[in-house]
Amino acid sequence: MYALAGLVVCLVFFVVYLAIQMKISKDGTDKLKRVAIVKKSLEQGKVSLSGAMDQVIKNSEGAATTGGVGYQAISSEPSPEIIATLKDVLRDAFKRYDNNGNGTLDKKEVKIFFHDLNENIGDKEVDALFDRYDKDNSGSICFDEFIRACYDHIKQSGSERAVSRPAVADIEKAKSLDGDEEDDEEEEEMPEDICDLPPDVQQQIIKKRAFTMLFIGTALVVIFSDPMVDVMQQIAERANLPPFYVSFILAPLASNASEVLASQYYAKKKTSKTISVALSALEGAASMNNTFCLSIFMGLIYFRGLAWQYTAETIAIIAVQIILGLMVQSKTMTAMKACFIISIFPLSILLVAGLEAIGFD
Repeated sequence: MYALAGLVVCLVFFVVYLAIQMKISKDGTDKLKRVAIVKKSLEQGKVSLSGAMDQVIKNSEGAATTGGVGYQAISSEPSPEIIATLKDVLRDAFKRYDNNGNGTLDKKEVKIFFHDLNENIGDKEVDALFDRYDKDNSGSICFDEFIRACYDHIKQSGSERAVSRPAVADIEKAKSLDGDEEDDEEEEEMPEDICDLPPDVQQQIIKKRAFTMLFIGTALVVIFSDPMVDVMQQIAERANLPPFYVSFILAPLASNASEVLASQYYAKKKTSKTISVALSALEGAASMNNTFCLSIFMGLIYFRGLAWQYTAETIAIIAVQIILGLMVQSKTMTAMKACFIISIFPLSILLVAGLEAIGFD
């Protein structure tokens, strides 16, 4: 009965977690994470600007983008939410392409910008954007005007083709605009098989590939999980240790390595946005591990009629989740809190040992 109760509780909390994440996604409160992912994908050339932002604009406006119309025919104004998102995504790139540092971009810089973000835009299209947004006819546009120009381009580019690499010789000069800070980075280019497709098709293919990778990862877990259990069992026997303590240390390191590496990548940037992304990734992994994965474990015990010998371990897991749940409610994370959170892992092992010593199975 304990296993059945645990299965029900875990499934309920898993569904609640998914519902909360869906609400967060719709409300835009996970904006920092999405912006960071979009910026990284654009920098690596994995997707065009239109491919990255087209669905965001559709979701925000609640309607499909207008395809096949000219720049002058687009009259809808972007919402404040879309403007804010575009600014967050493009602010750093705008500064890099502002070669003279005057806070504006001229036609050549705008064209280089669009081509480097895998957008197929010609001189006529650039002239049309400047005719609309260069109000003082100075030959350059400021950041706010540039954001609205990007919005117009994304809105009408659904039927246009994105390119994977610049085709104009002048675009090669874009490297000098990026400065020396990225000279050592090797940037990936958009896959050639999708670079010529419309933004909505790009997104469909990207989603399909993501689910394919998820399926492959699941298959690898199914194939290697049993041998890994045997290896940990052998380690425990040869070290004369209870198998639980060996698996309690090694299994989390193996199963959560990807989240740890991803979080370290973002945390090294040491900005509020990247730190938020790193923390949210770890919180998401913890929630999934201790709801969905734990429900599978409880289900195996109940449906296969295994003996319940996990009271101490279950109490430890629940206690850790309650403590971490209270900790993450804080808006500010300090070094002292981080040290306390790190200490929870060895303390949980001591808790299990103590509970077993006093008679819990």
